[in-house]
Amino acid sequence: MRKSKLYDKLVTFARSYHPIVHSLLLGTILARLASSMSLPFLAIYLLKHTDVSTVMIGLIIGAGSLAGTAGGFIGGALSDLFGRRKILLGALFGWGVVFIGFAMADNVVIFFLLSLLNGLCRSFYEPVSQALMADLTEKENRFKVFSLRYLAINIGVAVGPLLGALFAALDSTLPFFITGFIYFVYAISLYLLLNKFGIKEIEGENKTNHTFLSVWNVVRNDIVLRYYLLGGIVTAIGYSQMTVTLSQYVGSKFADGVALFAVMMSVNAITVVALQVPFTKWADKYSPLTVLTVGVAFYALGNAGFGLSNGWLTFILSMIVFTFGEMLTYPAGNLLTDRIAPEGMRGAYYGAQSFGNLGHFLGPWVGGILLSHYNGTVLFLVMAVVAVSAIVFYKAGESVRISAAKPG
Repeated sequence: MRKSKLYDKLVTFARSYHPIVHSLLLGTILARLASSMSLPFLAIYLLKHTDVSTVMIGLIIGAGSLAGTAGGFIGGALSDLFGRRKILLGALFGWGVVFIGFAMADNVVIFFLLSLLNGLCRSFYEPVSQALMADLTEKENRFKVFSLRYLAINIGVAVGPLLGALFAALDSTLPFFITGFIYFVYAISLYLLLNKFGIKEIEGENKTNHTFLSVWNVVRNDIVLRYYLLGGIVTAIGYSQMTVTLSQYVGSKFADGVALFAVMMSVNAITVVALQVPFTKWADKYSPLTVLTVGVAFYALGNAGFGLSNGWLTFILSMIVFTFGEMLTYPAGNLLTDRIAPEGMRGAYYGAQSFGNLGHFLGPWVGGILLSHYNGTVLFLVMAVVAVSAIVFYKAGESVRISAAKPG
């Protein structure tokens, strides 16, 4: 009986979304698993196998994020103009070349260029795959798809580093070769699936007749999007403390701080994998702004918890609360952008979200200043306030959107 119910649920789930959406969800797991299997070890790899200084290593790795900040809009806009298929496949094949290149390169300039290309490939793949999922999904189901995509990302990130450490123990270049091979296999399989399910016809229906400059002008002049992006940047400033300054704070606070931080990151991934689906069912009943408000409140509580914690248990509980915010804000932010994206410009609008990476640049810098001049308590309490302030921008954007929608 139980098997029959499980089978029925799986059949219902399979029929709820287009086969390409399912393939992209699976591909997202593979893509994140592959990149997290090798990229976290890139700094160590460069340190051991090259004469590059630590400053240059930071520059090489940071180049990818810098390229991705503008690359998202460019890739998304190009997918609107020339079709999702070409941009997606180009990004995946390019990614394969990047990681094979990392394994074989021995020149600092080549490593720098490969890192730039990695950032571009990621910034092209992410918004374009999102846009294609939205193209093939009814509006009422898009929040669920965005949540499933975020779940897929976290499954890949949870498993990837463990496999990377295992393969690196055998040969330090092996994770990079395997990552490149996974991207090539994914690109070929996606090419076959896209052709099988007639994606060219779908693209023909959705492709815009605009030029790149006209798309840029629409995006640049969209006041609602501008407020949403400001909200995303502020949210990213608060979120980035979890990935950068939190490890420094915990490491200095406890003798076994490295072990505690590793446990907290595992708890973060496990919480997303275990609770993303029930959180999605709850959030689907409310407006994106309401979900964002609740998510940002969880961010604020989590940051405040980090600042006030004195032991393992309270740090771990704070991480769980912080993760609740993560699970709500990312899909809800995507849905806000989806609602205002004009037909034929969905890729450009999703890609414009990459400008929010500015917050991931500013966050560690501001956090580092607060941590060095004051302490962790001040840092995380300030970030709790910063997190809440994001709602001001999201609400301002919603007000403009609603006013513009009123007749007369």
